[in-house]
Amino acid sequence: MGRSLNITLLIGFLLAVLGSGSRTAAEDLVEFINGTTATGTIKSIRKADKEFDFELTVGSRTFQRVYPFSKVHAVTYQGKRYELTPKPAAEAGKPGSPAKRTKAEVLAIIAAAGETPPDWFESTPLDYPPTLDLSWPLKPPTKGWQSHKNMGQYIWSVINENPGRWRSGIKLIHHCVTLHQDDPVLLARDMNALGSAYFRLLQDYPRAAFWLQQAKPSVSTQAGVHLAECYWRLGNPEMAKAMLRGRSVNLAAIKLLGDMGEIAWALRLAKAYEGSNAEPQANILAADALRSAGRLTEAIHYYQRVVDSKRYRNEEYERRFVARAKESIETIQLVDMADVSKVADGTYRDSSTGYNGKLTVEVVVNAGRMDAVKITNHKEKQFYSALTDTPQQLINNQSVQAIDATSGATITSQAIVNATAKALAKGNQ
Repeated sequence: MGRSLNITLLIGFLLAVLGSGSRTAAEDLVEFINGTTATGTIKSIRKADKEFDFELTVGSRTFQRVYPFSKVHAVTYQGKRYELTPKPAAEAGKPGSPAKRTKAEVLAIIAAAGETPPDWFESTPLDYPPTLDLSWPLKPPTKGWQSHKNMGQYIWSVINENPGRWRSGIKLIHHCVTLHQDDPVLLARDMNALGSAYFRLLQDYPRAAFWLQQAKPSVSTQAGVHLAECYWRLGNPEMAKAMLRGRSVNLAAIKLLGDMGEIAWALRLAKAYEGSNAEPQANILAADALRSAGRLTEAIHYYQRVVDSKRYRNEEYERRFVARAKESIETIQLVDMADVSKVADGTYRDSSTGYNGKLTVEVVVNAGRMDAVKITNHKEKQFYSALTDTPQQLINNQSVQAIDATSGATITSQAIVNATAKALAKGNQ
């Protein structure tokens, strides 16, 4: 049958629509070729042009769209499903996967990086407050939040939240590694922190892998998943998979498995967290993985699980995750309207829920292309490179689909994508 229309079922659909009398709103379901769905009302159909008018409501807004048959996989009308256009066969692998290298090549790259400092290292000052306790005990004696004394808190709220301090912060952790050479426990913690800093802040995967290898983190920790991701990004997915086959795997691996195209494995891992307080987070990571893979109907199902969950650790977590899941569902339903090639020239703004509140995006469209995506307002703190990397991906892809969320800042990345989709939809009404 190929990609041609199923003529028999199409004729049945046309006769059903054209022969209908009075209608009840929001009773028809459209399934698109790209995997998304929409519920609304078929208003009219033009058989000669092979297209129909469809009215749908997304959030508080009502849109009327024209859909060609060629973009519609199936229509459910008055309880009967009509398949119009077959879906194309799924392509193997995931676009954007790293070029493959042998294990020996990857290990050589990591070793070479560990033996040489970054080109910025010597010119970066060792800058930290004199009150900071560089002994950095595993259990600091101070209570409460004292980032001017507590090294861990200084990394979290001073270094991580300020890109201008990322390099000097990494140099400071290097300094701690030198100070703690004679204490194996503190040294392992320092090397974990150093590897994670190279990974999260600079995406310097060879140096991140070098220091994480020295620390030997378990895959039950985020640092262990980071090391597995380094192996994948350096070109050897088998090294990553070997790590992820551990008995207890941190839920951060759900995102990594999704990025690697191992969707079934990612869903199995998400299922392992059912019944725990981590269930909503596991489901939202699974939903993100499905969304990135283009399996949009399944993604909506997992986002809805997040909305319906009763296993939140507190009200703040529930508010944050439910808002993001609802907005992600809305964004998936807006995929067609967020097609930048159909958006009128102009500047559009909208917002979505990030980790610490609303994040606002401004999108400049010119001649059917996104010229700029700017974050104009946000309250994010642990955003790492998401505020620069995600807008750049949107510009590079010219699409809100298949965006690789920044590791460690997935919520921020998805908020940028969601806000961008809603902004673009405003120009396509």
